[in-house]
This record gives sequence, structure tokens and C-alpha cells, in this order.
Amino acid sequence: MNIPAKTPEEYISKIPEDRILHFNKLRQTILDNIPKGFQEQMSYGMIGYVVPKSIYPDGYHCDTSLPLPFVNIASQKNFIALYHMGIYANPELLDWFVAEYPKHCKRKLDMGKSCIRFKKAEEIPFELIAELMQKMTVKDWIALYEKNIKKK
Repeated sequence: MNIPAKTPEEYISKIPEDRILHFNKLRQTILDNIPKGFQEQMSYGMIGYVVPKSIYPDGYHCDTSLPLPFVNIASQKNFIALYHMGIYANPELLDWFVAEYPKHCKRKLDMGKSCIRFKKAEEIPFELIAELMQKMTVKDWIALYEKNIKKK
């Protein structure tokens, strides 16, 4: 589901009513826990948390005019999605998240490489997401990105 929006606030205003409360709580959980330096903006048609070009002028290797993406959240057709590039790039962080998830949620983890899908918005494990957001600083993410992802 594509929600055309120029700002996070405009994006949120277009989310279906049955998801808005949980989506706002997810956004606030991220904002309250993501380390300093990341910036909220629209990114790839979703609300994104990026390393701004003022901190990392090289930008994203796929399109160097864009800031380095880190986390995105989206309201998709059948779920709320959290995309976390740190989980994709760091096997230890992925293993930690997979092990912790059942302690916070009864539902089976529905996850792709970097996408965590929440089909029941009321079951989003906000405490676990808060902890996940605190695990990687801007400096950590840049180093991991340059080591594992960026094409030299």
C-alpha cells in the first residue's frame, strides 16, 4: 500500500483509522529511543530514520544523493512494517532480536531480511522495539554499513 506524502505528519494523516493509534505509538517509541544523530524524514515512500548528509556526506551507495537509510516504518496493506537495516547487516543483532521476540509477543515472528511485519497492530512489542532502537548509534551504523554493505 503506497501512501503518498511529503512529510511524516501527512503520511500519518492517511493511515487507516484502525491502525493509527498503534502506528503513532510505534513512531513515538522510535523517536524516544533512537540515538542522537538520526533524522526523521520521508524515505522511500515511508517514514524513515536516516543518517543525514551533514553527518555522512557520501550518502546511500544506491543513490548518493540520498541520506543513508537506517530504519523505516510503513502501513502496508495487511500489516505495519518496521524495516531495520542494522538487523540486516549485523547477524549478532538479528540473533538477539529473534531470541528476544518470543519473550515479548505470543505471535510467531514474521520477518524478512530487514522487514518485521506486524499483522496484529495491537501485538507490536513496543518495549522490544525500544530496546532495538538503542542498540546502534549513528557511528556504529556507518561503520557497519561501510564494512558490510557499501560497495567500494
